[in-house]
Amino acid sequence: MSVEEIEVVVADRRAEADAVVSLTLHRAGGGELPPWTPGAHVELLLGDDVVRQYSLCGDPADGKSWRIAVLREPGGRGGSDRVHTALTPGTELRVRGPRNHFGLVPAKRYLFVAGGIGITPLLPMIRQAAAEGAEWRLLYGGRTRSSMALVEEVRALAAHDGQVSVRPQDENGLLDLPAFLGDPEPGTLVYCCGPEGLLAAAEGACADWPPGTLHTESFAPVAASREGDTGFEVELRASGLTLRVPSDRSVLDTVVEAGVQVLYSCTEGTCGTCETDILEGEADHRDSVLTQAEQEAGQSMMICVSRCRGPRLVLDL
Repeated sequence: MSVEEIEVVVADRRAEADAVVSLTLHRAGGGELPPWTPGAHVELLLGDDVVRQYSLCGDPADGKSWRIAVLREPGGRGGSDRVHTALTPGTELRVRGPRNHFGLVPAKRYLFVAGGIGITPLLPMIRQAAAEGAEWRLLYGGRTRSSMALVEEVRALAAHDGQVSVRPQDENGLLDLPAFLGDPEPGTLVYCCGPEGLLAAAEGACADWPPGTLHTESFAPVAASREGDTGFEVELRASGLTLRVPSDRSVLDTVVEAGVQVLYSCTEGTCGTCETDILEGEADHRDSVLTQAEQEAGQSMMICVSRCRGPRLVLDL
């Protein structure tokens, strides 16, 4: 599953909150950018094999601009630091995407829950929900009020008081998800993005809701046990190769070692870059990208972490 790689230029840069900057990107040389839908992200190629994924938080109707907001994480792996220090107006860089595994499913009513920079994919979703006349509410938490980006943009979309609840942790404590969510209601979907602790709390709070109600986006790898892993055969139909994947190696490692070119980034099953179509066989899914329904459909897999339930897979590579 390939995506377009293009050259872009930083057209604008703004401070949005403590340690958060937004960048507006235009296509280098002008022209339209690839279209996207709420929930999509792009991959910034930051040099030295550093690739990072950031959600688009602008307006999908603006075909000439992409906008991202990036939190600087001192304890991170250096990607956000490069964004904050090196990407200034006029800087050119390459970008892959957009891709979307967190799309907004049509519904009569939405409950949005954001933690910190997790507001970024939810903002265009809220904009779409408001434009379509759907009922919606947002619960937005962060460490401090000054660390919470895009608050006024979300409030500007609200039609009445109480539709947007901003709850800084130092003022209000942890988010009260059960009080916000209430009892399950038909036609309601819950969208949550933020730290892993918040996602886990949302899963617990939605445990009694109908299956498929909760939609989350995670950038942390699934903690999957490797005990009992066995080797298997993988046929790369387009390349005409059949390879043996050892028990201690990934499909991605095996494919790359065989000289087959494939896009990949995180190698942790969190970004979706290495998603590959399955032609035959059943995958043992270990990613944080595909929904349960998508995993059960078995049409694609993240070859950096997922394996095979059986002796053989046939992939579109």
